[in-house]
Amino acid sequence: MTNKRILAIIPARGGSKGIPDKNIIEVAGKPLITWTIEAALKSEFISKTIVSSDSDIILEMSKKYGTETIKRPANLASDSARSEPVMTHVLKQLKDENYDYVMLLQPTSPLRTSDDIDAAVKTLVNTDATALISVYKPQHHPLKAFKTDDKGFLKGLVSDEYPFTPRQKLPKTFYPNGAIYIVKTDVFLKTGKLFTAKTLPFEMSAEKSLDIDTKTDFEMLSKILAKTYK
Repeated sequence: MTNKRILAIIPARGGSKGIPDKNIIEVAGKPLITWTIEAALKSEFISKTIVSSDSDIILEMSKKYGTETIKRPANLASDSARSEPVMTHVLKQLKDENYDYVMLLQPTSPLRTSDDIDAAVKTLVNTDATALISVYKPQHHPLKAFKTDDKGFLKGLVSDEYPFTPRQKLPKTFYPNGAIYIVKTDVFLKTGKLFTAKTLPFEMSAEKSLDIDTKTDFEMLSKILAKTYK
């Protein structure tokens, strides 16, 4: 389908305030990060997969599962560190290699499969878009929300009419689910951003959009995987 070279980056910090060692906690018999590693390695279109981590344990584990690894400096491994500088760091380490697209696959989205990845690539490549972000439709339309003004009175989040407008007449809205980000490498290196003026949505189901952040999320993930792989 495409001869484009695509680099997949899996960012996996060793620390986590919410759940210590979150990325290597076993779920359905595998460390959390391996669900993402396996999806990336099974992809038809990914040319190389790199795990970026500050943790030697995660790096060694990732190598055993078949990925290449890059040690992340401490300043890019704090709780406030963003993904974009991590991606830039990886690309700089691979400066002699050329990739048309760079993809971010967060290990906290374990229900994203290789089929999802490949479908996202097909959606983006051969269009004039420069980026793609996986999304899902929210259960409750965000344009129906209120906020309060400086006097404490309710105001529509965007418009005072939207909270009373039938859902069917409101514009479609999407939430990012954190599972798949793809951007043209040259555009990313110029802007340092995953979102561009020409970003396509790749819609996924709410179930597949589960983002692992709490113990409750792990419990829900275990139930979904037990149902899927029973």
